[in-house]
Amino acid sequence: MASPYPKGLATRQRLVDSMLALIQLHGYHGTGLNTVLARSRAPKGSLYFHFPEGKTELGIAAVGLAGDQFSELIGRATIASSSPNAVVDALVAELKGILEASDYQAGCPVSSVALDAGSGNEPLREACGQVYDAWVSAVASYLATFGLEKEQAQPVATSMICLVEGSLILSRAHKSTQPLDAAAGTLKMLMTAVHSEASA
Repeated sequence: MASPYPKGLATRQRLVDSMLALIQLHGYHGTGLNTVLARSRAPKGSLYFHFPEGKTELGIAAVGLAGDQFSELIGRATIASSSPNAVVDALVAELKGILEASDYQAGCPVSSVALDAGSGNEPLREACGQVYDAWVSAVASYLATFGLEKEQAQPVATSMICLVEGSLILSRAHKSTQPLDAAAGTLKMLMTAVHSEASA
């Protein structure tokens, strides 16, 4: 199938897609540029043409792509679902699918980069922080549709993202979706509490 991108941008996108996929499986430090080039089928010169700063710049682009993909997932779930509980079910089903399809090897690439390289690479740490901020804002905006004030929605949304990220790590460690199921139950309780608070 033809790429939707012009030739140069298509090569750039293949590099970013490949970097993201490999980070999910091997972490940031476990992903080498030669492996990215092999997976993307891109010439070496194109990597430094599109990413003059090398691996860090490519990693930032991959983190940004992961952020966009999950934000789109949140958006689709909130639009297509008829209730807060259905939103949780839709999100968790997608995450379970990713874990099971990869035999529990593919986790959240943002948390992988934050844990793997964030302490020693300030640009990568900032990129991860920006993605988490965007996710929290997206969830807080959804909570606000229940009538919750911003100062109430923000900490609840932060807690929800923490629940999801932590449950993904535990699910990979145990090769089980049970931690995700447990997180889903807690998320639903939070949603119910939020709805009750806003309605009071």
